Amino acid sequence: MTAADVRDWDPGDGRISTPSAVRAAAGSADAPARPAPALPVLSPDRAHATPDWSEVVEHFREGLVVCDARGVVQHVSPVAERLLPEVAVGELLAVAGIAGLTGDGGFTHHGRRLRARRVPLSVARCCWYVEDVTESVTRADALLAERARSAFLAVVGEKLGNPLHPDRAAAAVVRLAVPTLAEVAVLVLAPRSGRARWWRATRTDDDAPVVDSGVLSAADLPPAITEGLDGAEPHTVDWLVEQAVEAGWLPGLAPAGSCARVVPLPGRDAPVAVLLVARGLVRPYDEDDVDLVRAFAARGGAALTTALLYRDQAEVADTLQASLVPVEPAEAAGVQWGTAYRPAQAGLRIGGDFYGSHRLADGGSVFFLGDVSGKGVEAAVFTGQLRQCLQALHRVESQPGRLLKLLNDALLETSQAQGQGRFATMVLGVVRAQREGGLTLTMAGGGHLPPLVLRASGEVEQVPLSGMLVGVVPDPRIGEVTVRLEPGETCLLYSDGVTEARGGRRGDEQFGAERLVHAVTDCQRMPAPALAERVEQVTCDWLAHGDHDDIAVLALRATGPGGRAPRHLHAVPDPTGPADPRESNP
Repeated sequence: MTAADVRDWDPGDGRISTPSAVRAAAGSADAPARPAPALPVLSPDRAHATPDWSEVVEHFREGLVVCDARGVVQHVSPVAERLLPEVAVGELLAVAGIAGLTGDGGFTHHGRRLRARRVPLSVARCCWYVEDVTESVTRADALLAERARSAFLAVVGEKLGNPLHPDRAAAAVVRLAVPTLAEVAVLVLAPRSGRARWWRATRTDDDAPVVDSGVLSAADLPPAITEGLDGAEPHTVDWLVEQAVEAGWLPGLAPAGSCARVVPLPGRDAPVAVLLVARGLVRPYDEDDVDLVRAFAARGGAALTTALLYRDQAEVADTLQASLVPVEPAEAAGVQWGTAYRPAQAGLRIGGDFYGSHRLADGGSVFFLGDVSGKGVEAAVFTGQLRQCLQALHRVESQPGRLLKLLNDALLETSQAQGQGRFATMVLGVVRAQREGGLTLTMAGGGHLPPLVLRASGEVEQVPLSGMLVGVVPDPRIGEVTVRLEPGETCLLYSDGVTEARGGRRGDEQFGAERLVHAVTDCQRMPAPALAERVEQVTCDWLAHGDHDDIAVLALRATGPGGRAPRHLHAVPDPTGPADPRESNP
């Protein structure tokens, strides 16, 4: 017998009408009505006695309340008595005042979750089945809450996995905390140089919270924030709201009707920040909420730690790159400098080509342009070592040939000590201004491409300069030559990234020295910076955005006694076509 079979049970005489008996009693439409046969109630001392169904009902998991046609309670099972103590036999069910017994569904009664369903019985009677579902509902609610927390933390992990900038990471943390964790969320970074930056997200009527930020002196931080930055969760919870209000962080929240929590965001050695969450007392923070805030803070701390580490590494990298980028030549009397530099890996801003100058005590300047073996960071580090050697050696030797040999010995010693075996090509020279105008250039060659000289007549000369690689063998053969520049004439130094640039129609043809000479022909009136930029531009046009080696250009132009080249506009020829020079004075 099941609970469904009790729908025709008569609590008064212990009889139950089976479904088949009810159907038989109903008969056909033209058959006379007859009472349904009842199961006999036998005494307990008979061997095969039919049981008292009231005893069976007592062991049902559901409580039963049976009412007659008038709504008077006829029977209340023991389970129903425990769940519904207001219901009494002989009284109207409505008198008990249980709102949940008006229709099928769930309701809360005396702190328990109950589920009721009404089953009609014969003779207009009804039976209420009442079940205590508190535990199952609690388990279901807990499962749903855990799923919601897991989904929230999964979204947080995904959103915080991208920012690599501390400001964006901090703004993302407070934005994600609202409204799930708080109506107002404030994140305070650990102080740096005595100042602490903070970000705040405030809930609005719109979907997206409003985020703002500010800076506080470390001495002005609320005590709870300072305690959190020390790695502890403040225990003076009642004072958190007042401290946050005094700091001006809780707009729109009344101190008397709000609650707050402070949780540190773990870093590598110490908390990287502190998170303050606040909301109305309508949703007070229970232990599950605090655990969720802690889990959120752990993910936020990991994101911020990564962003800060990336920032620190970027600052170090920027500092190192700045020290390795070629430095603009120092001003010198009678000289106009022009430079152009394009590393093979543009994202690094550094490479294996270098140039620069150093002033001499007699008024002249040492200048140089070179190329070391390799590319990228390792080549740039080697150029840094080479430039440091030159900066020290030029103070003890200013004659280009001897200076280049001293540099060769220093590079050999460095390469052998580090076991790298690197080398360089270089043109190193000394420029001095002449009293009558013009410049005298004494240059030494260390296996580098020969310089070009743009004469005032428009002719382009190749300087006959040769020599051995620097840093390969002791006492190398070093070529040396002296060149005279009249006012308005230019000497052009360049790296093999110009002549060996591959491009053209097929994409694999070298630019070559001949095209370079053609590109600068009739450019004698161009200022040194414009000439260097032109060489870089025609090389890049030839490459057509293809891969290339490091490109470096250094131009020295004699400015004359006045020290300043005349201004002019000058159209230069197409390097791939015939020369067609044009001039116009402004």
